[in-house]
Amino acid sequence: MVTVERWNGHRGDGLNPISSQLQGDGGDGGRLGSITMNITLIGMAGVGKSVIGKQLARRLDYKFIDTDVLIEQAWNLKLQEIIDRFGDQRFLEIEKETILRLAQLDHTVISPGGSVVYSQEAMKFLKENSIVVFLDARIESIQKRISDQTTRGIVGLKGKDLRVLFQERRSLYQTYADKTIKIPENATSDTVAEEIIKKIFTPEK
Repeated sequence: MVTVERWNGHRGDGLNPISSQLQGDGGDGGRLGSITMNITLIGMAGVGKSVIGKQLARRLDYKFIDTDVLIEQAWNLKLQEIIDRFGDQRFLEIEKETILRLAQLDHTVISPGGSVVYSQEAMKFLKENSIVVFLDARIESIQKRISDQTTRGIVGLKGKDLRVLFQERRSLYQTYADKTIKIPENATSDTVAEEIIKKIFTPEK
C-alpha cells in the first residue's frame, strides 16, 4: 500500500486557481489535458525535490509522494544503510520496484531519488504517467546543500565523486525531462513551485 501526503491548502475562496486550466488538449502527448494529472520532479540529491515537491503539491492541492521515504519505511532502514548492506545495484532494483508499484495515481507530485534515471523501466513508467520536470541546479549549489555525502544515500559515490556523478546524471535528466527548471542560487521553494506551475500550465505561444 502506497502512503501519500495530502495537501489541503485551499485558498480562502475555496477555488483551486489551476483546476480550470486542466481542461482541453494541452501538450505533452495529451497528458496535460487528462483527468489523471501527475508531476514528477527529477534531479540530483540536494536540489530540493522534496521541499519543492511539497510546496508544489500544496499550491495545486495535489497529493505528494517521496519514494525515498517509501523505501525507508518498507525496509525500516535509512537509504545509506540499504546501500551499505546490499550495494548500489540492489538499491537501484528496490528503487525501480517502488516506482512501478505507484499505480492509479491521480493529481500527485512524485519525488523519486536522484538515481531513478538509471532505470529505463522506471522512467518509462513515470513518463507515461506524469509530466517529468528536471530541477537543474549548478553543482556548486548542490555541494553546499549536501553537508555529509557519506550519509546521504547517493548511489555511485563509492566509485566517483559528486561532480563526476552530477555530469553523468545530468545528461540523463535532460533526456527524460518534459520540462526543465533552472534553479538559481538564492531560489526559494515557493518561487520554484511557481515557475513549475507556469511552465506546465501556461500555454506556449
